[in-house]
Amino acid sequence: MDEGLKNIRKTGTVTSSIELRNAVLLIVGFGLISMIIAAVFRYVRKTVFHDKSNLDTTFDAGGKVSIGLTATTLVSQMTWAASFMQSVTVAVQYGISGAFWYGASVSCGIFLFAILSIHLKTKSPGAKTFLQVIRVRFGKATHIVFCVFAGITNILVTLTLLLAGSALLESLILDMSIELACMLMAFVIGSYTLIGGLGATFYVSYVNTSLVFCFMIVLIKDVFLNDSTREDDLPIGSADKMFVHLINATGPVGNYNESFLTMLSPGSLMFGITVALLTGGAVVCDQSFWQSSIAAKPSHGVWGFVAAGLTWFAIPFVMATTFGLAYIAIEEAQGEPLLSQTDVFRGLALPRVAQILLGTTGEYLTFLMVLMAIMSTGSAEVIAVSSLIVYDIYQPYVNPFRKQLDESIRCLLCGKMKFSDVSYNDQRTNEDQRMRNECKCQPVFQCSGCANDEDSRHTPRKSKLNEIIGVPPPYSCKEHGRYHEYQDHLITYKNFCIIWVTTCTIPLVLCANWIGLDLAWVFLAIGIPINCATVPVILSVTWSKATYQGMISGVVCGCVCGISVWLIISSTYEGGLADFLKNTGRPIPTLVGSGVSMLMGGLVCIVVSICTLNRELHNEEQVWGKLQNIENPLHPWAMTYAHEFGKPKGETGVYERPTQKELRKQYKKPFIIVTVSAIGLSIGFFIIWPAVMLPIKVMNQDQFRHWINLTLTYAFIAAAFIIIVPLVQEIYSIVSKARHNKKKKVHLSKNKHDIESPSTAFLRHFD
Repeated sequence: MDEGLKNIRKTGTVTSSIELRNAVLLIVGFGLISMIIAAVFRYVRKTVFHDKSNLDTTFDAGGKVSIGLTATTLVSQMTWAASFMQSVTVAVQYGISGAFWYGASVSCGIFLFAILSIHLKTKSPGAKTFLQVIRVRFGKATHIVFCVFAGITNILVTLTLLLAGSALLESLILDMSIELACMLMAFVIGSYTLIGGLGATFYVSYVNTSLVFCFMIVLIKDVFLNDSTREDDLPIGSADKMFVHLINATGPVGNYNESFLTMLSPGSLMFGITVALLTGGAVVCDQSFWQSSIAAKPSHGVWGFVAAGLTWFAIPFVMATTFGLAYIAIEEAQGEPLLSQTDVFRGLALPRVAQILLGTTGEYLTFLMVLMAIMSTGSAEVIAVSSLIVYDIYQPYVNPFRKQLDESIRCLLCGKMKFSDVSYNDQRTNEDQRMRNECKCQPVFQCSGCANDEDSRHTPRKSKLNEIIGVPPPYSCKEHGRYHEYQDHLITYKNFCIIWVTTCTIPLVLCANWIGLDLAWVFLAIGIPINCATVPVILSVTWSKATYQGMISGVVCGCVCGISVWLIISSTYEGGLADFLKNTGRPIPTLVGSGVSMLMGGLVCIVVSICTLNRELHNEEQVWGKLQNIENPLHPWAMTYAHEFGKPKGETGVYERPTQKELRKQYKKPFIIVTVSAIGLSIGFFIIWPAVMLPIKVMNQDQFRHWINLTLTYAFIAAAFIIIVPLVQEIYSIVSKARHNKKKKVHLSKNKHDIESPSTAFLRHFD
């Protein structure tokens, strides 16, 4: 019998043969590889796409990310270490229904977020965070309140990720301490994020996600597609072998006939609803998902979210079905528990089964899969928190470019009113006053001063001192120069933010470990304090009649009611709140608490908004028009939409960005398609699929074999999509852009004697 299996049966815990030195070398190696990938990304974007190294591209990757890369990154962001470990834990508890509900409940949240994605991109194309929309629409007080809840969301999501990662690293690696595990995770998270920003995470996420699917295929092959005789006589290798033991295993009370092979499981259904609620809060209030939307154009972003939901479903569904059922079958064949209940809830069923099946190879594959998940999701959270600090704390409150300025109606550069057609009340002043108070700043791409600065900073340095010390010449443009300097300062501050946020993950996990929090408790309780903000945030980009009174009262009342109900119900169990972690982590308190938090948050927000809305002054076009004014004046969002709406013309042209009406018209078809698709897929996963399975009360051998075949087919299709499509799209994009650049270079060389205006030269950099 396999030596690893002997050790496990003897100790009842996960014993590892991965040496600390080898693990550290692997982690450092993957960190260095990620840094190289990040450097390659920067090189490609700079030399082929001519992206500028500025603050916005750090957080939006240029705003033109393809469907494939958007889907890959979202899959990577949603693939927490908990996606492997907690999904297997739920399958061990409830059987096939637990595996299904874990995947379906989260995928539905991603589908529905696709609708929010197109709302944001069409109503506020220049926003870099969802909190910027709240600040412009509802003011400072509302913005600060939602900053707090956004921060709580990112802390809890990061904690869930790192708790799972630290538990697995500590159990798989010999002599690994929790402190060293935290430091290593901080290294892999921050190593490439600092170099490439959000854009680098797209390339690294593609590599990580592809490796995860490859590792997953290798692991499931040994469980279901290896029918050769095994020396250890384990009940794996095919669905038929596993079925013999699963049908005899005793499932949880509540499952139909106490079977693991049934979808009639109230416990797993309750878990699925709880996860759906917490996913709603985690997705809507987590800046990392909004960033993926911001990084893509509306039509690309929405399809990226739909593809991500379909593809991501494969990871928890396949992993939980494979390893959760394998755990149950092996335990039934052995006749005694493989792990203590505490270790199961820590998420250690997955590494134990992998160790039993493949020995040291299984340990390394599990270790690498979790490492990939930590790298991608951790990096996305670091970028998200850094963007909130820069755009929603430092810029508006700590060090604003212009103090006490309402940027939704006033120009950041001159402080005067801008875009008077939607932002200025003509009844309060005459025409002469209106003209005097209106912004006359010319767009940056029509500014000869900015064109000269651009040329001077991209030509060999005239000053020997500047060339030696690497300091670029100062900005000479009188209109935009000071804001250029301000943006350069923010870039430096952004780098410090990434370092600070990454470093803070270490004490966060150590504190949670000291308190005694486990993965299952944090995973279930995460929705209670944040679900109250879900509906108000959705209304901020979909409902023009929402008011600041409704937003604040909704989120506060929802949070108070949700936490109160959660604690009250928990106190009714034996031990009350004295046994806090056990009773507050039970399914019913967490489900009811999450549901009340979301329901009350939305209900109070809507009712109070209706009661406090000033209908005489309300103007829907003006509300959404204000959101269009959220942009960096040095990088107008209209340039990103130049292909759809036309590019502003040279020096004599007029700068006219698309209006709300034009944006809605342009993206009406994608909006309808994605709305129907998102709702239809959600109904299909959450209602139709389970309903079809209800007549099959307990699966027989043929039905179980078909279920496993469906699982494997889904896994192979998802793997093929996630590996092939983003790679083909990105290669095609790079080759097409390189050819375009070559043709452009030939054209310029033929017309080298033509005089090029400064603004035309500057505009060339945006192409």
